[in-house]
Amino acid sequence: MVDTMALLPPFIRTARTPRRPSHLAAGLPADDEVLLDAPDERLAPALVAAGRGDHGPAAELLATTRKAAEWEDRDRYVTRLAAFARSREEWLGDWCAAAPDDPDALLVKAELAVARGWASPARSELLREVGPLIAAAAEGNPRDPVPWRVALDHARGTDAGHAEFERLWTEAVRRSPYHYGCHVAALQYLSAACRSQCRSRCGDTRHTRHGSHGECFDFAETAAQDTLPDSLVQALPVRAAFACLTESGGARVGRDRLDAAADRAIALSSRYAEADPWPAEVRNLLTYVLVELERWEDAWTQLRMIGPFATSAPWDRISEDPLGRFLEVRDGVRRHVTRARTRHSARPLLPRSERAGHARASGH
Repeated sequence: MVDTMALLPPFIRTARTPRRPSHLAAGLPADDEVLLDAPDERLAPALVAAGRGDHGPAAELLATTRKAAEWEDRDRYVTRLAAFARSREEWLGDWCAAAPDDPDALLVKAELAVARGWASPARSELLREVGPLIAAAAEGNPRDPVPWRVALDHARGTDAGHAEFERLWTEAVRRSPYHYGCHVAALQYLSAACRSQCRSRCGDTRHTRHGSHGECFDFAETAAQDTLPDSLVQALPVRAAFACLTESGGARVGRDRLDAAADRAIALSSRYAEADPWPAEVRNLLTYVLVELERWEDAWTQLRMIGPFATSAPWDRISEDPLGRFLEVRDGVRRHVTRARTRHSARPLLPRSERAGHARASGH
């Protein structure tokens, strides 16, 4: 397995050092104001109530998303509530006991079971036992694409064949053609299949064939082209770039394709306000990719747009302290940009006759 610690530039692997004030830091939240995986204004009260052992607000929230077909919100909330239930299973148990046929409780229970199966050394065996739970969640609300996202994650964990993946994918897009969570799950399945094929051929995922990563990019780019400009599916190619960079160092995909994926995600990010929690995970992921590509100015722009909303992904891929790693990256990018701008401002101006015809240097 590739050491992901080696993939980002050296400044994020060093111990955190005291930060000096900088004009670039103006307008940025202070380190102690940055939040990790902060819930939005709808989820926060449900989590507070859950902390008291009350499942009522969570049930009401998920029922609202189900009735209004708010599938993207529903997917996020299910994931967060299942994460809460990992440490407070009695809370979910009480909910299921009070409403055994509640499709929302069934969905959280299925998500929790898949997440626990993934975390276990006996992953395949445990996940195979989860199939009936996912089926029950899907039957509880036939319109809902979220159980099919869970099913796609389950299929990846059980090494399901391509025919089964196609069946699940068809069911997912029939319910919601542009559901972001289902697209991410499908891309992760394809990426895992690429790694599995590589291991069976050469025993080393670093030697994944260009065509295998190309298949993932093809899927991501086609999906992005088919969606509206403000759809989070526009970020699917940068997810493919992230997978490529973390799994093979990017050596098997051309730089132009990686840059194009980043540019598409930058365009998506620009459609949302600064410090908006909705695109926060996409912006964090995009920042990781931009740092890998050494596009410091673009990375700094995204860090400003992230504001106080750090997310565990992708920083938990390279550290057990994702918030600390995010802050280190933010400070490292600031220092890169400061040095570059200082060098640029210190350059003597050429006489007008000597400037003529000279192209401006790239900011990347």
